[in-house]
Amino acid sequence: MSSLSTQPEFSPRQNAVLDSALRLLVDGGERALTTAGVARAANCSKESLYKWFGDRDGILSAMIGYQASKVRTLEERAETLTVDSLRAHLVVFARDLLDVLSGDVSLALNRLAIGQASRDGSHLGQMLQERGRRQIGKRAGGLLDAGRRAGLLRFDNGEEAYGMLYGLVVTDLHLRMLLGEDMKLTKQDFSRRAERAVDAFLDLCGTKKQTAKP
Repeated sequence: MSSLSTQPEFSPRQNAVLDSALRLLVDGGERALTTAGVARAANCSKESLYKWFGDRDGILSAMIGYQASKVRTLEERAETLTVDSLRAHLVVFARDLLDVLSGDVSLALNRLAIGQASRDGSHLGQMLQERGRRQIGKRAGGLLDAGRRAGLLRFDNGEEAYGMLYGLVVTDLHLRMLLGEDMKLTKQDFSRRAERAVDAFLDLCGTKKQTAKP
């Protein structure tokens, strides 16, 4: 049996506050993202914000973790994993990844990090790596490792295997969106891209057992 793997770090009320903070960032940019602004938008006290998240960097870190948790990874034991279930789990992951990366929130956070990259004391880029991509990669790596133990995947280095999967899924899409290109992609487009990327990954890393026809 498979189970959903996300990051249930926050209560529903805290998630609602983070949604308000994310909307502030998208609508108003960096200057709008203050503790006072978040408190007003979320109808909560600044004391609650400090208790839950700490300072402004803590709110940003929580926002990134909250976004990363939206990329689902279905956990399944290696002994129950099949060719079909592995592919299905990978497609869910790839589709969620595309959906999150292409959203207004992800683009706003990444553009902000790029704009701050040359500033002393700016930690947003590091937070995006630690709380975003690496946390997503860690969960996806668990699925890839299960596929290897089940004899469905072959690779020597898990990080390299994940990097290959990530590259096939994202390609240059995120960069083009960050640069302002209007892609006009639909959910169906994401589903097709996810399936093509997963099939390409399985062609490269799948075993004979994985590719065998019934």
